[in-house]
Amino acid sequence: MSSSSTSPGGLFIVSAPSGGGKTSLSRALLPWLAGHGIDAVISVSYTTRAPRPGEQNGVHYHFVDGTSFGAMAETNEFLEHADVFGRRYGTGRARTQALLDAGQDVILDIDWQGARQVRQQMPGVVSIFILPPSAAELERRLRSRGQDSDEVIEGRMAAAREEMSHHDEYDYLVVNQFFDNAVAELGAILLAPRLLASRQRRAHAALIGDLLASPGQIG
Repeated sequence: MSSSSTSPGGLFIVSAPSGGGKTSLSRALLPWLAGHGIDAVISVSYTTRAPRPGEQNGVHYHFVDGTSFGAMAETNEFLEHADVFGRRYGTGRARTQALLDAGQDVILDIDWQGARQVRQQMPGVVSIFILPPSAAELERRLRSRGQDSDEVIEGRMAAAREEMSHHDEYDYLVVNQFFDNAVAELGAILLAPRLLASRQRRAHAALIGDLLASPGQIG
């Protein structure tokens, strides 16, 4: 199909507190969507933080130094960017638009600060906030990550509460209690815009024409 006949992809924001599960859910969402005929990608952000063991440049993040990041911000190369825990993160503008123009749905795994910036520039964006099933479960997930001290965990919980306080800025809320259910709920949100009557009329114009034609006109 040529790019001129390809419907633009949809842009979706997925946010959650640290430990909320948005990264795992987003990765599991891609095969779910593929099974429903939807071509989607998770945007690869730029960051100034150092790679963690097993992370690959260009796959998990685009790892850049602070000077390079600042230069990109100055030349408006980011759709959004934010400081998180002393590190900088940003979404490349040109790459995101190219994916959308090619008909791919693009998932932005970003925080509330970035979400605000994207909404201002992309009015059609759909935003989803993921909540943990309880504060106790969120703390358990944070503690299961490693050997963080109680003080560090308290700081992460405080940051999580701050992030969750912005839940009412989002279009949808998904509670990540049962993982498979949460994936299916996210999938339903991404599937729904493709079933809008306006898009379906364009995609199935020939079918609709045949269905509405009188018997003598079919063929």
